[in-house]
Amino acid sequence: MSYRIPIGPYHPGLEEPYKLDLLCEGETVRDAELNIGFNFRGVELLAEKRNYVQAIALMERVCGICSNIHTMSFCQAVEHAAGIAPPERALYIRVVMAELERLHSHVLWAGIAAKLIGFKTMFMTCFSMREKIMDTLEAISGNRVNYSMNRIGGVNRDLTEPGGVLKVVDLLEEEIKRTAIPIFTTDRSVIARCSGIGILTKEEAQLWGIVGPTARASGVAQDIRKAAPYAAYDRMEFDVPVQTGGDVLARLVVRALEMLESCRILRQALSQLPEGEWRGPENTRVPAGTGISRVEAPRGEVFYSVTSDASLNPRRVRVRTPTYANMPAIRLMLRGAELANAALIQAAIDPCYSCTDR
Repeated sequence: MSYRIPIGPYHPGLEEPYKLDLLCEGETVRDAELNIGFNFRGVELLAEKRNYVQAIALMERVCGICSNIHTMSFCQAVEHAAGIAPPERALYIRVVMAELERLHSHVLWAGIAAKLIGFKTMFMTCFSMREKIMDTLEAISGNRVNYSMNRIGGVNRDLTEPGGVLKVVDLLEEEIKRTAIPIFTTDRSVIARCSGIGILTKEEAQLWGIVGPTARASGVAQDIRKAAPYAAYDRMEFDVPVQTGGDVLARLVVRALEMLESCRILRQALSQLPEGEWRGPENTRVPAGTGISRVEAPRGEVFYSVTSDASLNPRRVRVRTPTYANMPAIRLMLRGAELANAALIQAAIDPCYSCTDR
């Protein structure tokens, strides 16, 4: 018996408002249709009506979890257009903020995945780690969500107590090694629930232009921090975790291992933090031209293009987010899956429809 099951745009199984129409035969999903655009905020258009400083605050609202990455991407694109080189200390502080944000995003997603799997105690463990990260971000920036750290040519706040942040990193690394890694990589319940479902092959990932942990879980070893280093990433030693299974379990493992690599990067950045200026120039005028920026956000590559006509406002701001690149692959992952696994499979790409419907 064939039938259609609509999930969304508002549904307990979905993190944010979008719609999946599942075309089923019995309990098996034969195909899926994905619909987005239920919210539209017009962020790119609004950026043209604000000056560059106001646009930074606007870009911080593109995504609630990856707010720092978006302001850093915007500032890097403007710096590229204006020919500005931020101070070394500012570049290291940007790395610290980016990796703390990556840890926050991965831990949050791991908690949600644990809840969908039915592992409520692991959900609470992940959110306990998340609180430590958010407290650290608040200690550095004064804010738990939108940090207002980035400015054109530098950062707005200095990192005055790197030793205190290092202590938190040590605690987080210990907890990740003690709980997250063993549970997400060896627990029989997790493996039974996640192994072999939602498979996306390496060929499909390359053909469909998939990015971030979703691509790396399918064997595509691409990470912008390595492929096109920015900030101070060219001074950092770290590995890019890659799995070849292409299933939900592989996506879990990649993100779990990336948490350890983030701790490794943070330890280097904090211990090597150079002395000197961190704010950069004041009252920067951007000449006519276009600047671009590519960064590795927690979900994958973020691309910014900022065009200037030498006025006080940007002429055009273009944003490409990783969820927009990854979400078409949900259709491939769902084909042939059991209906009961649909919620977990779609959540495995860590979708963010806030930045998609920007």
